[in-house]
Amino acid sequence: MLQTISPALARRVALAAQGFGRPAAPTPGIRQLGALVERLGLLQIDSVNVFERSHYVPAFSRLGPYDKAQLDRLSTGAKPRLTEYWVHEASLIPVDDWPLFRWRMQAYRDKAAADDTHWSQENAPMLAWLRAELAANGPMRASAIEHDANKRSGPWWGWSDVKIGLETLFRWGDVVSGGRQRFERVYALPEQVFPTALLDREVPAADAHRALIAQAARAHGIGTVKDLADYFRLRTEPARAAIAELEDAGELIPVEVPGWGRGGAAGTAWLHRDARLPRRLDAAAVLSPFDPVVWERARALRLFGFHYRIEIYTPQEKRQFGYYVLPVLLGDTIVGRVDLKNDRQAGVLRVQASWAEPTAPADTAARLAEVLRSTAAWQGLSDIEVVPRGNLAAALAAEI
Repeated sequence: MLQTISPALARRVALAAQGFGRPAAPTPGIRQLGALVERLGLLQIDSVNVFERSHYVPAFSRLGPYDKAQLDRLSTGAKPRLTEYWVHEASLIPVDDWPLFRWRMQAYRDKAAADDTHWSQENAPMLAWLRAELAANGPMRASAIEHDANKRSGPWWGWSDVKIGLETLFRWGDVVSGGRQRFERVYALPEQVFPTALLDREVPAADAHRALIAQAARAHGIGTVKDLADYFRLRTEPARAAIAELEDAGELIPVEVPGWGRGGAAGTAWLHRDARLPRRLDAAAVLSPFDPVVWERARALRLFGFHYRIEIYTPQEKRQFGYYVLPVLLGDTIVGRVDLKNDRQAGVLRVQASWAEPTAPADTAARLAEVLRSTAAWQGLSDIEVVPRGNLAAALAAEI
């Protein structure tokens, strides 16, 4: 008979595994940031900058105010500790984990080779030219390569072809990220960035899936097959096989969680053997829409009873909560959401809307006000303005 984990304990396990509820360092630096990325396994990247780039926010949510330049340092320089690849979506990952995705790189390459209509089939000279440009000039941005192309005579290509080519090579692993400049990815040949030992490391697909499921389980603490597979966007069947092997090895423990099955019945999940089982957990943070705690919307609903959809692409008149809405985590649950805008020119953090969940505690506005003060300070903003929209706005404005 399986051990039963209560939904409340499962929620605390998940948050603890994600790094919440731990004492924060007075001034988080490289060591703390590096350890956090190792714990999470990735930081998802997104281009929307209305509040802050998404990959910067999880560290703030867990560690408090830190210098973003320190996180940038981890992915740049002669020996970067982080690199980028398509793992959940585009994400920063520990450099040492890059070989775990060679099977995915090969799958992209094989799919292109089998498709006569694939862009790469008619553009092999373009791909060869891009490799030669990087070999001759070192790491470069797409815009710099496009500039070089436009200076040349003959049948050279425009920006869109340069970008498509570089992204094709990036998916195949033929080029890698050499960091970013003004958020534009710098492309490099692997040998220009990675050590030979890393480039020589080959990981069979089954071994890679097992390692990735183990990382997902450590980062989630507890999860269903779908939860664990989704962390690195793995297919269900190889994920199931990896889970079974890790269960046999004692690294994953099957448990039942009431309400996690179909129709509200108990559902099977897997608990990582090293997961903490906190009796209580008291966090206070706003979460990026692309934070692992909430990025899988069905898991957020199961863990927190929180129905979450990002409304960036919804027409304004049809938005329910706002444009760039961040969930509010207080204690061990999500109690509300705020639509934040960083008005950098005016030096103001604008709370475009603020909403409390029906079960939000009485001190939600007061605690959220403290979080927003810390957020504004982290962003170098001198003021906070609360727009009177949402059922929490009046109380939050009074606290601010």
